[in-house]
Amino acid sequence: MPLSPDLIAAFIPTGAMRATINLGNPILARREPDGGPAGVSVDLARAFAQRLGVELELVVLESAGLAVDTVTQEKADIGFFAIDPKRAAAITFTDAYVLIEGAYLVREDAELRAMDEVDRPGHRVTVGKGSAYDLFLTRELKRARITRAATSPTVVQTFLEQGDDIAAGVRQQLEKDARQYPGLRLLPGSFMTIRQAMGVPSSRGEKAAALLAAFVEDMKRTGFVADALARHGIEGAAVAPAHAAN
Repeated sequence: MPLSPDLIAAFIPTGAMRATINLGNPILARREPDGGPAGVSVDLARAFAQRLGVELELVVLESAGLAVDTVTQEKADIGFFAIDPKRAAAITFTDAYVLIEGAYLVREDAELRAMDEVDRPGHRVTVGKGSAYDLFLTRELKRARITRAATSPTVVQTFLEQGDDIAAGVRQQLEKDARQYPGLRLLPGSFMTIRQAMGVPSSRGEKAAALLAAFVEDMKRTGFVADALARHGIEGAAVAPAHAAN
């Protein structure tokens, strides 16, 4: 069914659809050798622009916090985020398209052996500022203290430099850092499952949000998301279940 001009216009107030791409989450995006972005989120942004028949402008950012601020301030028209109630005040989310585990990393000689030992007095947990892990752990941790790295990819470096006790973030990023820096290990299990979704400024209206939500369901149902994960060599992330088509 052809889309109405008014509905399309909700996504292109500046003439092109601006999509934030967060390089702080290696599951979703990375920078290519030529400097350009690539990844599942880039593929989805291009597919949605193609569906609307509009030009696409990628707004490439280094952290989730910047991506949230950019869409909240309507300096971009869509973005890719972990669903969180605090962010939902200004952004309307689709359902999740990818599920990602949040994990803890410690030094090899640390006494910590299990996740339920993290939230104790005196422990300092390093997270990426404004990330889903920051928002979640700020609510959940009652005894440990949170310190914040500038971005998620710099969490382990900050954790080591500051002498903190635990680093928290995307499992795949922490596994990569554990291979790079000797003497580190991950705690078994995951402290949360991140539900990665697309989002649009809530001011754009219910019809725009519904269109984006339907697009995400199509991308899951048709295998687009699974193919994109495979194409970009992403392991450890699962495609979120698709809702039944109406």
